[in-house]
Amino acid sequence: MSSTSSAPLGISWQAVTPGLFVFLWSTGFIFAKLGLLYAAPLTFLLLRFVAVTVLMLGVTLAMRAPWPSSWTQIGHIAVVGVLLHALYLGGNYVAMAMGIPAGIAALIAGLQPLLTATVVGPFLGERVSPRQWLGLVLGFTGVALVLWNKLGIDVGTLWGFGFALLSLVGITAATMYQKRYCGAMDMRSGAVIQYAAASLFTATAVAAVGAGEVAWTPEFLFSLSWLVIALSIGAISLLTWLIRRGAASRVASLFYLVPPAVAIESYLIFGETLGPLALLGMAIAVVGVALVIRR
Repeated sequence: MSSTSSAPLGISWQAVTPGLFVFLWSTGFIFAKLGLLYAAPLTFLLLRFVAVTVLMLGVTLAMRAPWPSSWTQIGHIAVVGVLLHALYLGGNYVAMAMGIPAGIAALIAGLQPLLTATVVGPFLGERVSPRQWLGLVLGFTGVALVLWNKLGIDVGTLWGFGFALLSLVGITAATMYQKRYCGAMDMRSGAVIQYAAASLFTATAVAAVGAGEVAWTPEFLFSLSWLVIALSIGAISLLTWLIRRGAASRVASLFYLVPPAVAIESYLIFGETLGPLALLGMAIAVVGVALVIRR
């Protein structure tokens, strides 16, 4: 009886999780743009990481969640924390602070599914079918069309591009590494280890470059709170669940939908209009994602 009653709930959760993840992940760009007006990028991230570490430690202790049974497993989880949080977010934030437009940074991050599919075979033993390759190419084409009007503006410095590429490498490596080495990780205690490792890594970088000043405005506090709760806890937990449940290339393809989602949110919040080319790009990206994730 229990299996029969739980099946519909399981199907419903699996159906809604990808869309919820895309929405939460896309809001990270909106609130990061707001928060970076009041704090340096690495300082902003360090505050976010420390807050999440404290919150998740309380949740883990209160729920008596299991901890990894070996230092080796703790080390694997910490590596994912540095790749997924410190390098991916840090690279993106620093790139934008150095003059790389958010649209260009999003386009570079949109290369992740192609990079994942290229190395996923030998690293994870997953086979990417020709249909999935077509979906990956269509997804990248759609992202490029959505951001086409932003490609002509100043792209910033070579260092900025370097940090954007570092972000791409970080999220791609984290996806594969977690699926291979952290499949049995408890998401509560694992989050504590990941964010603690990211905090130490980011704190070292802040000590090297300086923290700068933080303007503790209501806008900054709201942005930080949203990024801590909705992104660092909600979206990352969903991403961990998705990686555990699906092939890495299919999970990576969801990131193709993030730039179109950001474009819609920017229109609703900031009044930025969408041209016919952007609408066409969003449609192509959706088709590409459908081809990749369809079983």
